Amino acid sequence: MRDLFRRLDGWLFALLLLVAAGAIGYLGTRYAYQADWTADGRTSLSPESRAVLAQLDGPVQIVSYADPQGDLRQTIAGFLQRYQSVKPDLSLRFVDPQLDPAKMRELGITVDGALILHYKGREQRLDELSERSLTNALERLVRGSDRIIAFVTGDDERRVDGKGNADVSIFMSQLESRGTRAVPLNFSQVTAVPEHTDLVVLASPDVPLAPGAVKALVDYVNNGGNLLWLTEPANSDLGLKPLADALGIRVLPGVLVDGSGAALGLHDPRMIALGAYPPQAITRGFALTTLFPQVAALAQVARNDWAVQPFLRSGPQSWTEFKPIDNSKPSDIRFDPAAGELKGPLDFGFALSRLSPSPDKSQQRVVVIGDGDFLSNTFLGNGGNRALGERIFDWLLGDDKLVNLPPRGAPDRLLEISQAQLNALSFGFLIGLPLLLLLSGGLIVWRRRRR
Repeated sequence: MRDLFRRLDGWLFALLLLVAAGAIGYLGTRYAYQADWTADGRTSLSPESRAVLAQLDGPVQIVSYADPQGDLRQTIAGFLQRYQSVKPDLSLRFVDPQLDPAKMRELGITVDGALILHYKGREQRLDELSERSLTNALERLVRGSDRIIAFVTGDDERRVDGKGNADVSIFMSQLESRGTRAVPLNFSQVTAVPEHTDLVVLASPDVPLAPGAVKALVDYVNNGGNLLWLTEPANSDLGLKPLADALGIRVLPGVLVDGSGAALGLHDPRMIALGAYPPQAITRGFALTTLFPQVAALAQVARNDWAVQPFLRSGPQSWTEFKPIDNSKPSDIRFDPAAGELKGPLDFGFALSRLSPSPDKSQQRVVVIGDGDFLSNTFLGNGGNRALGERIFDWLLGDDKLVNLPPRGAPDRLLEISQAQLNALSFGFLIGLPLLLLLSGGLIVWRRRRR
């Protein structure tokens, strides 16, 4: 009898084990669970991509022109599953490009696996399969059409196509991937800002502008145009007083210095580092540190129909320095109220808005910043400079849905180690590990010979 119970117990255990395995298999087909243990969830969809998908309030259809032979279709479908898990109404359809070559030529499809995204009558074509490129394409769908940004040229401004340290080509190349297009605006060739210009950028001119150019900018602002004006301490008087009067602001003399910069490791007192910002739509939820190399303070001097909001402000230990600065003698820099220097906190970034005089726009927006270096090729990679620049342009272009997107980046891609740690790793891999393998091999041979 005991043997019978033992056998029944064994058969019952085997049966329960099979039932449990079958239940796990069945649940595995009905429910999916994925875990991402990488730093910052790098193998999952980034917070920025999720935020862009949240702005798409309708279905998105993606058509992939991929050859059915090979694994390309499977790769594309697997890649898009991460997006579909966040946005279920994002659909994918495959088309064999060999079935209709004439149609492929008409669409301009030259890459196997090319994607065309459809959303509310808008289209975006994508030839590269990566999260950055696909998210940028989705962001362009949210934006609608490419926005035209005119950069004033001809007065030694920062060039949008230049490779110099002071130019802004790197920033604009990244901004263009998000649905903008930069064009030059030379007032020696035209007398007014062309129609259908979404934004004019005056980026730190070094020589005085011609009266006709200043009048064209003032007329553009008075007619409801959006403007980004980047000025510098050294070029605050360039015939732009009519433009400043139209905005009701003034560029204060001197260069802004911060006495607390040494505690942050900044050896140049003209370097202004910010980690907190006055509340405004551009800086809402923005917590990244930004660096501004040379700053001119701003002040509102006239009350008009503009709503003026500061969004960049120096610390309480800052002031406007009038004397030349020698970094080899930082102790010689002192606040001198008798000379007319002003004590901080001081504003150096204004966001202006008002009801637009133009019937085509509901609101007109202007941003004035007392520094243009923070977007230059040299300083763009410092902290949150690029992220702040993107927010400024999105706000000026009226794309409020895109202003508060999470900043991009993957901080764990860089390994920062000291020289001593690098030497230890080199010794371990080049000498220590081979010696350990030799010793273990010798020990194995010794043991075998003793048998």
